[in-house]
Amino acid sequence: MAKYLLLKHYRGAPSAVNDVPMDKWAPEEITAHIKYMNDFAARLEKTGEFVDGQALAPEGEWVRYDGEGRPPVTDGPFAETKDLIAGWMIIDVDSRDRAVELAGELSAAPGAGGKPIHEWLEVRPFLTEMPTITE
Repeated sequence: MAKYLLLKHYRGAPSAVNDVPMDKWAPEEITAHIKYMNDFAARLEKTGEFVDGQALAPEGEWVRYDGEGRPPVTDGPFAETKDLIAGWMIIDVDSRDRAVELAGELSAAPGAGGKPIHEWLEVRPFLTEMPTITE
């Protein structure tokens, strides 16, 4: 089994087919979307493939260390032009092909008008061993 992170980008990914921003959706469309996501996770829990997942708030900032005795440096809150990750899901599956299959299915969550979003999801494997450095 291998773990993969599925990232749902709200901004910063290629445009989705049904590219209506969530803040323009009707309340029942948001409810249907969340239900789809929860049902998807519940189904994967039954197969043992679901590890965890969360939606993220749009607020956030970059933080980095700035030296001993100095406060951390921040960049944020994020400007409208920056990437925004809307949420993530960790899955534990037999293969990359299965991770891609599940990401494709998750991409079909309903959006505006009840139609599938067909959004792009980023699929990232967990690092299982340190890369080998060669000269």
